[in-house]
Amino acid sequence: MPAALRAPAARSRPPAVARTRREVLPYGRHEVTEDDIAAVVAVLRSNRLTTGPELDAFEAAVAAAVGAREAVAFSSGTAALHAACAAAGLKPGDDAVTTPLTFCATANAVLYTGATPVFADVVPDTLTIDPERIRERLTPRTKAILPVDYAGHPAALDALLALADERGLTVIEDGCHALGARWRGRPVGSVSHMTVFSFHPVKHITTGEGGMVTTDSGVLARRLRQFRSHGIFSDPNRRARRGTWWYDMTSLGRNYRLSEIACALGRSQLKRLEPIIARRTAIASAYEAAFRELPALRVPVTARDARHAWHLYPVRIIPERSRADRDTVFRALRQAGLGVNVHYRPVHLLAYYRKRFGYRGGECPVAEAAGAQLLTLPLFHGMRDTDVERVIQAVRTVLKSYAG
Repeated sequence: MPAALRAPAARSRPPAVARTRREVLPYGRHEVTEDDIAAVVAVLRSNRLTTGPELDAFEAAVAAAVGAREAVAFSSGTAALHAACAAAGLKPGDDAVTTPLTFCATANAVLYTGATPVFADVVPDTLTIDPERIRERLTPRTKAILPVDYAGHPAALDALLALADERGLTVIEDGCHALGARWRGRPVGSVSHMTVFSFHPVKHITTGEGGMVTTDSGVLARRLRQFRSHGIFSDPNRRARRGTWWYDMTSLGRNYRLSEIACALGRSQLKRLEPIIARRTAIASAYEAAFRELPALRVPVTARDARHAWHLYPVRIIPERSRADRDTVFRALRQAGLGVNVHYRPVHLLAYYRKRFGYRGGECPVAEAAGAQLLTLPLFHGMRDTDVERVIQAVRTVLKSYAG
């Protein structure tokens, strides 16, 4: 096993939960340490379980980690996307351009505001949204662009921001895969008007469920905080400090708050972000070296200007170079004990979007072709070297059995 695969030196105590290795190795999994448990227990022993000091500390820690002025926590990544769309002012009659190669939550968040998601195709190498295809989709109704940092690779953020500035649009970056990634030296979270992160258990750090929006705009941060708490413009902590009960609701918001328990877990895990990125990068490098010889498999590409966060490791199965298509390889690897998955079916081809908007296929040919080939291999920072070797050997065996 390559030396690069050796895990970085631990910065906290070992995992409290035994890493039982079942027959199926999942594509992603969280890891909880004794330090994480201690942080959560401290909150449980405190007198605040929501909207307290851990929330403030977690938001400040994420803002510092990504170089943003403001960070606003939410109950999930989807809630954070919804809030960002609302803060951008999306409403019925507006359009927002996004990529079809994402989880449906990206486009759904636009629908939650009453606006319409419009899909622009992706570039063939990184599978991130194509700025030129965005330009083709712009109309006077367009108010926002929602790029996705697919699998942890940043979108072409400079080009997107230039286009947004030209047309007066808001860039809401779906960075749910990309905590720790960089674009031209700048951390994801500090580049776009708003960037959304997810803390689902398969992500780099977890709060169980949770999300965050980072921004440099004080105006947007105030809108986000108001939206997550029913549209009430003053928070209870401030009212308590001032000795007043008076509040008012000036807009229609949601209850999208993140608990103190979740914030404590997230803040503890965030301290390990760099070792987590290093481990994921080492695994990705080992895969690339091992799979380079397989003509039927195309490994992910990293642009020269990007630092990949490696949330996912999506390969493409090229049927012209094999006697098996993606679904055949999927079934064979599942039988071999690998919890491979597919990320993603293009959103515009999902039944709801077909029925509501009349998509028939052919609207985004690059994304559609990739969607038929993509296969996500196991990659998470808790993987042992033997797990990585198990994946490599299984993939080699299956693809070589269908070669020629």
